[in-house]
Amino acid sequence: MAQRKVGQRGLFQVRAMISLDPLTVGNGGYPLLFQTGETYKGQPLIDKQHPHDLVSELSVSYSHALSKDVDLYGYVGYPGEPALGPPAFMHRISSFNNPDAPLSHHWQDATHILFGVATAGIRYKWAKLEASTFKGREPDENRYNFDAPKFDSYSYRLSVNPSPSLALQFSQGFLHSPEEAHPQENITRTTASILHSKGLGPASYVTSAFVWGRNSHDGSGENSYLAESSLQMNKAAFYGRYENVSKSAEELNLFGTTLPGEVVANRAYVINNLTLGMNYRIAQQLRSDLVLGAQVTAGMPDKSLQTVYGKMPISGQIYLRLSPSLMTMRSMSHSGQKQMNHKMSM
Repeated sequence: MAQRKVGQRGLFQVRAMISLDPLTVGNGGYPLLFQTGETYKGQPLIDKQHPHDLVSELSVSYSHALSKDVDLYGYVGYPGEPALGPPAFMHRISSFNNPDAPLSHHWQDATHILFGVATAGIRYKWAKLEASTFKGREPDENRYNFDAPKFDSYSYRLSVNPSPSLALQFSQGFLHSPEEAHPQENITRTTASILHSKGLGPASYVTSAFVWGRNSHDGSGENSYLAESSLQMNKAAFYGRYENVSKSAEELNLFGTTLPGEVVANRAYVINNLTLGMNYRIAQQLRSDLVLGAQVTAGMPDKSLQTVYGKMPISGQIYLRLSPSLMTMRSMSHSGQKQMNHKMSM
C-alpha cells in the first residue's frame, strides 16, 4: 500500500493484495474438516477451504478531514472489501498464527474479496458509519482472472473504537445470489465483533477477538460464533480458536447419506471446533520471520453427524511459516488495534 497527502486535509491511498493460494494449494483448496463455501468444477467444496484469487485487492481510497473530529471517506475496489463484518481472518492479529481459515468464514467475513466495491463513510471522533454497494456473487473458480463487476448488493457498518485497545462493530449486508451452487438464493448477513489488544512489553502482546455472524435466507438462518486469542511472548506464540457453527444438511452436502432420523434441508446441525497451537521463531533476517509451529484441532459435531464424521475427529498440523516481521510491539496498546481494524481510522 502507498499513501500521499493531498493538501492539508486530504489523504489518498492505493492498495494491492496478492494471494499465492492458487499456486500453493491449487484450485480445489486445502483439506479442512467441516468447511464449506464456493465451488470447484461446478461442485460445492465440502471439507475444503477454497483458495483466494491471485489478485485479491486493487483499490483506491480518499479521506478528507473536515475538522479534527470529522472525516469523510470514499473507497473503490476491483476487487475489494465492502463495509461488512470484522477485518477478515487473515488481517486479524488474533488469528495471524493460525494457518487455517475459520469454519465460520462464510458467515462472518467472506466478502473481503469481491469484484466491484464502492464505499462511502463518515467518522465522528471514535465512531465511523459506512455504506457499501458491491457484487454479491463470490469469485468464480478461475483464480487468475477478473470477474465482471456488478453492484447488486449493499451493506452498512457501524464501528466504534472507545479506546486504543478496543474495537467494536455491527454490520449487515444484503447479498444478491452470493453462491454459485445456489444462484436463486439471496442472503442477509448480520455480524458483530469485539477486538482487543494489549501490549505486555517489548515484542510481547495478547490479542483476542469474539465474532458473531448469521446468514438468513428463505425464512431460516444459521448462526456462527468465534472466539480466538493469541499470546505472543517474543519468539514464542500460544494461540487458540473456538467455533460454534450451525450448518444445514444441504450446506454439508449430506443428502443421500444415512443419518439417524430424517435429513431435513433447513435443519441446522451444530458443529463445535477447538484449535490449540504454538509456534517459535527460529530465524529472523531481512525483516522476515521463519517460524516453526504445530497445532491440533478437535471437532465435536452434532450427534446426527457422527455416523459421517465420527464422535470427535482430531487433526494435527506441523508447519513452517515465512512472513514479514510484525511491527515492534512496544507500542501495541497504542497502534496495534489500528492494524486489526485497519479501515477504522483514516
